[in-house]
Amino acid sequence: MNDYGILINAAEKYGAAVLMNEPMKSHTSFCIGGPCDIMIKINCEALLCELIKLCRENSVKYYVIGRGSNILVSDEGLRGAVLLIGKDFGSVRVKGDIIECEAGASLAAVCNVALENSLTGLEFAYGIPGSVGGAVFMNAGAYGGEMKDVLVSCRYIDENGRIKELPLEKMELSYRHSFFSERELCITSVKMKLQKGERDKIKDRMDTLMERRRDKQPLEYPSAGSTFKRPEGDFAARLIEVCGLKGTSCGGAEVSTKHSGFVINKGNATFKDVMGVVDTVKQKVKEQTGVTLECEVLIME
Repeated sequence: MNDYGILINAAEKYGAAVLMNEPMKSHTSFCIGGPCDIMIKINCEALLCELIKLCRENSVKYYVIGRGSNILVSDEGLRGAVLLIGKDFGSVRVKGDIIECEAGASLAAVCNVALENSLTGLEFAYGIPGSVGGAVFMNAGAYGGEMKDVLVSCRYIDENGRIKELPLEKMELSYRHSFFSERELCITSVKMKLQKGERDKIKDRMDTLMERRRDKQPLEYPSAGSTFKRPEGDFAARLIEVCGLKGTSCGGAEVSTKHSGFVINKGNATFKDVMGVVDTVKQKVKEQTGVTLECEVLIME
């Protein structure tokens, strides 16, 4: 294991929590993943900036994660430093119809702040389990809405450790893709513009969408949401279903019988179990339909 003293000293300077050999399964919605060497809970932009610089200057491998709702981590864990952007870096502020939030704020928390301030436009995101930073990174969306519909700008740390701001028109937002998708950049805060609305109507819409999620999605089991990206002109769940793959399992992992677009952890599933199901689904769908499914979940090993 590397000597992580320089990172620990930086974290202590900012009063941030440091965890050694922390199991990643405690920080992912799949509840899967071995220990990382060191985890630092980010509590301000300056600390994140300093840690990224230190990691690069000292050739320390690092991973930036949010709420872990779209990742699958190896049972062997992660060698290097995990920089956790969570509730310690999740403030939310409202100025008129503008919401500014740090990247670690959960989408649920931001949706509730919008509701409290009678602001409409973000209802689609209620129930998406990720953080704001992660939602921008992948242009998260549901029920006819996407992050690109409400974003104004975001701040990020570039490859040289400098803080920059990017306006919406330069974010390159498309289906599950953004300017950040293929670059080693780190989103630190987000600015969104909503519209004034009626609190009761906003609440009804949020409740309706959450009820729809509960009815159609296997929320009672750990997962990373939709496992595969939507293929052009079709839906992954439909292809998986017509190929007779609902219920396909490997160890503790299974294609949900409730929603075939989800691979779920039915109990003590391992990384290999999930990958076994994923590989089987991809192979069978390719053989039977000619379509190559692409994982939406980020694989970390």
